[in-house]
Amino acid sequence: MASSDQTILVTGGAGFIGTHTVVQLLKSGFKVSIIDNLDNSVIEAVDRVREVVGPELSERLEFTKGDVRNKDDLENLFSKTKFDAVIHFAGLKAVGESVANPRRYFDVNLIGTINLYEVMAKYNCKKMVFSSSTTVYGQPEKMPCVEDFELRAISPYGRTKLFLEEIARDIQKAEPEWRIILLRYFNPVGAHESGKLGEDPKGIPNQLMPYIQQVAVGRLPELNVYGLDYPTKDGSAVRDYIHIMDLADGHIAALRKLLATENIGCTAYNLGTGQGTSVLEMVAAFEKVSGKKIPLKLCPRRPGDATAVYASTEKAEKELGWKAKYGVEEMCRDQWNWARNNPWGYQKKKD
Repeated sequence: MASSDQTILVTGGAGFIGTHTVVQLLKSGFKVSIIDNLDNSVIEAVDRVREVVGPELSERLEFTKGDVRNKDDLENLFSKTKFDAVIHFAGLKAVGESVANPRRYFDVNLIGTINLYEVMAKYNCKKMVFSSSTTVYGQPEKMPCVEDFELRAISPYGRTKLFLEEIARDIQKAEPEWRIILLRYFNPVGAHESGKLGEDPKGIPNQLMPYIQQVAVGRLPELNVYGLDYPTKDGSAVRDYIHIMDLADGHIAALRKLLATENIGCTAYNLGTGQGTSVLEMVAAFEKVSGKKIPLKLCPRRPGDATAVYASTEKAEKELGWKAKYGVEEMCRDQWNWARNNPWGYQKKKD
């Protein structure tokens, strides 16, 4: 168990992965401080976290509205609280949007993270769990993706994650007291089993599952499928989908490793299931669980999208003692439970 006086700063903690991880942190005995600018999230999500964990654990959670691009916001936090480690989620994550607007991605993802390192160093907090992404692998020549593959991102978003991994390695090499774990997420889906927390993207979703969900509840007329001419079993792209609660638990495992291991250096781990699932298989699984028909619209492939990407998970199993527990059916079940209970996400229906 965590010692009850360890305090973790979670940047972007009001987002999809952030909220689910904060729940698991609080349940594991940590104190948690969230900083989020609510650019792609809502304060209601943090209220729901409090609801899920109950009044006693809620007292161990603090929220600050702030932006990692603004050093003063970070200074204010670090000058008031001594943090034992930082879990860094804050950032933008849509491949397509990054192709259209790379400067925004450099501003938020790169500058925000560089600021964070500066302030962490100044206040001598040198332990970070960093949100990386499978996009750092680009389109690998063979599957599954292993952590020591050559890295070559193929979108501006992926490149920001790749640059940030390189920055982490450089900082750690120069200042060996840093301990950094880079978590390369595959495709997080599903929702908290309570149906109170889930993914609620603003605007048209960029990820498959929230898109399917919005079609299922009638917010969108049909699902755009980008490319049915991939060299895969059914022509649709293949990804490694991982249940959000498995992903959250992966962060707890990484954090424990970070706090317990002095010479961890800067190390990357894949967080996935090791199974590839195609877009059409995911649609079929969701239809089965929800009893809803999802109409499809065939669209051309998107720039920057890879054919098939799934994880080798051996390293995380061996070194973090972590393994994904949930399959596609549970992912769809929990996603549908969240969708049914919150057809308009955290907001009430817009008029």
